[in-house]
Amino acid sequence: MDRLLNIVAGMSILLIGLVFFAIRRAHIRVEYSVSWLSAALVMLILSQWQWALLQFAQFLGVNNAPFALLLIILSLFVIVFFRFSVIISDLKDANIALTQKLAIIEYQLQHVQEKHSPPDPS
Repeated sequence: MDRLLNIVAGMSILLIGLVFFAIRRAHIRVEYSVSWLSAALVMLILSQWQWALLQFAQFLGVNNAPFALLLIILSLFVIVFFRFSVIISDLKDANIALTQKLAIIEYQLQHVQEKHSPPDPS
């Protein structure tokens, strides 16, 4: 059990490091990194605080604490992925609305240019 908990702690520290590196390099925005940092911190805390992990396992009705930890980690990542799916959906809707507004403005600009351009002498 200790080996698995140490591996999870190492993975969570690696995830925290990767998130900070991505923030520093401007690959990820700070408001989106909060979800990843929160998930990594929960992983780190539960992997190093065995009493809390055993309490979570007992609360979930699972006799195996490492299995409970993996179940909690999976649940955290499902929540993070759902959050980002909502964000992506909002961005897609905003992109469609902006594209439609741009098309309307281009149409109006073309109409104004045709109205004010001199007629062809041919």
